[in-house]
Amino acid sequence: EIMPSLVGSEMCIRDSQPIPERGSMSKEQAFDLSVHRALVTGAGRGLGEACAKTLAQAGSEVVLVARSLDQLEAVQQSIIDSGGNASVHAADLTDMDVIRNLEKLGAFTILVNNAGINRPEPFEEVSEENFEAVMDLNVKSAFFVAQSVVRGMIQAGRGGSVINMSSQMGHVGGRGRTVYCATKHAMEGFSKAMALDLAQHRIRVNTVSPTFIDTAMTRPFMEHKEFMQDILNRIPLGHVGQPEDVAGAVLYLASDASRLVTGSSIKVDGGWTAV
Repeated sequence: EIMPSLVGSEMCIRDSQPIPERGSMSKEQAFDLSVHRALVTGAGRGLGEACAKTLAQAGSEVVLVARSLDQLEAVQQSIIDSGGNASVHAADLTDMDVIRNLEKLGAFTILVNNAGINRPEPFEEVSEENFEAVMDLNVKSAFFVAQSVVRGMIQAGRGGSVINMSSQMGHVGGRGRTVYCATKHAMEGFSKAMALDLAQHRIRVNTVSPTFIDTAMTRPFMEHKEFMQDILNRIPLGHVGQPEDVAGAVLYLASDASRLVTGSSIKVDGGWTAV
């Protein structure tokens, strides 16, 4: 169900403000998202929260999606307090009917397809339950969320940018992460194919592939000294990332600064996959 705060002009792209024509642009124009409308999933905390705030700071109207209404409203209030424009839509994105209902939120020019989970286990201990849970959210949900949003983009006819949140584990393997790696390799594959299918509609599709980022979800793992040291040994730059590091890559892919970039992946991994 659409939350009460999602009303009025927030139901459609602001058609009275056309997207700037191609040609020479100043740096400010290239990163100006004031004529855009973005949907960010998993926006209640962590990477999704940072991406939503960054897009709002660049001028985009942002619709925040996650299961927890309390978390969404806290992020929304923070954006509004900073002068931004945000609305909330509480939704369980493992439900296909809920995913299809995203089409009722109006057209978007930006999708940050960020919702996802990981349940690390050694390969020989992976349960069918955990396999299905991670696959359902990271692959099936991400795929069909993109499909629902893209349908609105095509109908609006203004082009757009789909940014699928992948991982460095979509490019390499990782111990105890067979299922997670499978989901992110799948995302890298369907993102490339999406880019080809959607280019005719001026819709760009790319992934952002972070290394370990300091968030509430990853912090319990990184509190173990041996685990943390192993991570740092694999990152040539010598430190884990912050949510803002990922949000910067998302801003680039959402903006006209990347208008010739599609079917690609930006690895925000400190060099992990270069070794």
